[in-house]
Amino acid sequence: MSDLKKDIIAIARDAKNASFLMGHISSAAKDKALLAMAAGLEKNKARILSANKKDVLAAKNKKLKAAFIDRLTLNDKRIKAMSDSLRQVAAIHDPIGEIIKIWTRPNGLWIGKLRVPLGVIGVIYESRPNVTADCIGLCLKSGNSAILRGGSEAINSNIAIYIVLNEAARRCGIPDGAINLIKTTDRKAVHTLLTLSDYVDLIIPRGGESLIKEVAGRSLIPVLKHYKGVCHIYVDEDADLHMAEKICFNAKVQRPFVCNAMETLLVSRDVAARFLPSMVKKYKEAGVEIRGCPLTRKIVKDIKAATEKDWSTEYLDLMLSIKVVKDLEEAIEHINKYSTKLSDAIVTENYHNSVEFLKKVDSAAVYVNASTRFTDGGEFGFGAEIGISTDKFHARGPVGAEELTSYKYIVFGSGQIRE
Repeated sequence: MSDLKKDIIAIARDAKNASFLMGHISSAAKDKALLAMAAGLEKNKARILSANKKDVLAAKNKKLKAAFIDRLTLNDKRIKAMSDSLRQVAAIHDPIGEIIKIWTRPNGLWIGKLRVPLGVIGVIYESRPNVTADCIGLCLKSGNSAILRGGSEAINSNIAIYIVLNEAARRCGIPDGAINLIKTTDRKAVHTLLTLSDYVDLIIPRGGESLIKEVAGRSLIPVLKHYKGVCHIYVDEDADLHMAEKICFNAKVQRPFVCNAMETLLVSRDVAARFLPSMVKKYKEAGVEIRGCPLTRKIVKDIKAATEKDWSTEYLDLMLSIKVVKDLEEAIEHINKYSTKLSDAIVTENYHNSVEFLKKVDSAAVYVNASTRFTDGGEFGFGAEIGISTDKFHARGPVGAEELTSYKYIVFGSGQIRE
């Protein structure tokens, strides 16, 4: 057995042992640790930014894409956001120990469902260093041990953040082994981790589609997947067009490099001629490249033709496909065919159409008169997120502390035996 494999097994074993203690730490103790971790990030800001500069410089030297470098880069504002997220996680309800429901049986047994931690969670992620803090905070709040393995491009940033958070947590009594970072960039470390089903209870990959497919294909441990985000907004015939412009602009332009940004705009043919000219003008002024269906190109000139591939493409860039549809039914049909089931929205003043959209669109988050950009653990009030699941088991949508739990049945009797 190689030394690397021995090291990963040792990390997983320590995490498992720590998980038996984590499930019984009080809410007050966990929150104290989270607040100390938040303060630690701010106190050690210079140290973290110095490490991040090394990663960003290396990424630029490799001529990596601007979107990648944007996700990799830390600054004062982003470190403050990381600290604020940890404080928000401390402020949310502790799910551990909650009685989900309780009922009695005719034989007098009382049966309850008690919320408990999952145990050990392995998170494999790419370029965003803030994920390190979010995952550690949420795993701690939910009473789980964490094993993190970030992308090689962010190795210096991740190590600096991990050291600060782990030191703060240990000073507050969090057990050794509860927070772990795999510091090697050797891919064999991940391959080993994915086989350790005796120690690790859940794997969460967070990154591009190729990473997620590789992890899902190799893992002997259950995987909570977050595939690409092909998100839609449908502008209904009964939409407030001024509102629609604001929502559609925000969903594409505010931060185009993220999974909850809109990639396809659907417009009712009844309002397309009134809505699209000014909407497309605003997009072009913001640098958005438009690809349209034949009807769109009749209404707005000088845009590229959309291909079949465009309807299923996650651009993660200032690019947008537009399709004019006959009605709500066609919009829903298009969304359910091409959406990756992350976030989809309708803009309408028609109550019946909004209800039909909510009922029939099969996505993790479905919106009426709001931007898809809100699909985010922080925006949902979770404090942070460990990812956004496009699976249906066991969690769907933004994954916060509660989604990192399971339950067990607790049964109270008074001498009952089964006949």
